[in-house]
Parts: sequence; C-alpha cells; structure tokens
Amino acid sequence: MASVVKRTRLFEQIADILEGRIRNHAQPPGSELPSERDLMREFGVGRTAVREALFHLQRMGLVDLRPGARARVAAPTPAAVMSSLAGSARYLLSAPEGLRHFQDARLLFETGLVRDAARMATDADIARLRAALFANRESIGDLRRFEETDVAFHFAIATIPQNPIYTSLHSAILEWLVDQRRVTLHYPGQNRIAFDAHAAICEAIAARDPDLAAARMESHLQQIAGLYWQVRGSVA
Repeated sequence: MASVVKRTRLFEQIADILEGRIRNHAQPPGSELPSERDLMREFGVGRTAVREALFHLQRMGLVDLRPGARARVAAPTPAAVMSSLAGSARYLLSAPEGLRHFQDARLLFETGLVRDAARMATDADIARLRAALFANRESIGDLRRFEETDVAFHFAIATIPQNPIYTSLHSAILEWLVDQRRVTLHYPGQNRIAFDAHAAICEAIAARDPDLAAARMESHLQQIAGLYWQVRGSVA
C-alpha cells in the first residue's frame, strides 16, 4: 500500500522521510536507496517528485547520485556540510553587508581557534607551524605562491585542535573570502605585512599564550579587512 503524502511540496516531504531513514540508520552509509520506480510506487508519486527529492538529499550531502545507478547513502562529513552551504554563502557575499558579516564571522572564529591552538599545541604542531611560516617567508614576492602559503599557514593553525569541524569551517570561510585575499595580497607591501603578522602569531602560539595569540590574530584580520575596503573604495 502506498504511503500517504500530501499533495503540496511533494519532493520535500519525500526527502524528509528518506532523510529520517538515513539519520535513524535504517539506511546506513554506503547502502543503496530503493530504485526510482520503487520510490514512485511507495509514495504514489511521479518520477519528477522522486528525482527532486533525491537532488534535495544530494544538496544536503546525504546521498551520492550517479547516472544509471541507484542513489547511495553518503558518509556525512563536515566538509560536505560546508559544501552544501556554498551557494547560500555566495549569494550573501554578493552584497557589501554580506561580506562584512563574513569578515566578522571569520574574526570571531579565528581568534577563538588560535586560542585553542595556543593552549593545545604540541612540539610537533609548533614545528609544522614554523615550517609553514618558513614557506610563507620564502614565497614573498611570488603572488601565486604567497597566496598558497598564506592559506597553508592559517590551515596549519586550524589543524592543531584536531577538530574536523574546525578545519572544514576554516577551509570554507577562506574559500568564501577568496576575493578579499587576492585583492589585499596584490597590494604593494602587503606580503611582508602579512608575513610579519604570521610570524607574530606563530611565536605567540609557540609561547602557549592564548591571549597574545588571539590579540595578534585579531590585529592581523582587522588589518586585512581594513585594507580590502580601502582598496575597494579607491576603485569604486
């Protein structure tokens, strides 16, 4: 007997039911969902509603879809969660106030993150961070390489607390703010300013001083944000 489904927003209701099965582990990661035909029969709906429901679950990072194969339950990861937010993030970033909100969010997140890093860093963590700092220094003057090592230095900090949500959120924020990074790093002298800030942050973490590390990170990020709006204002 077909399950009873209201005739409004069919695909969302179907997706909610399938999501419930996934979250309750009735459909564990790696397992296949029923075929489209079986889902059509179960819910008493057409193929379009079923496909829209599956696409909705894919956008949520809950299923993988491949041509000619049944939908397969994905193993959820923090990275997949951040990826599912990318479209919304780009929309918010299209307005100046949206970008300012993301800058504020990054400031709050990274100052808290660097506090944890200063409290939790091992000698091995400090060695990796200093290696990232060395690579950053060696790339001064090479804009493409400096951008890569800039990201790598900040990511090295994000890995210290060993929290996968931190690293996924950190990577997402840096991706969403890619325009800010490219605009500021192309400004004359900014490579050296950014490196000096990185060196100061690294030494505060190495000293296991959370307050100093947070203060130096805050100063670094505020300088970047201020420069971005200065440059954007001059070309507006």
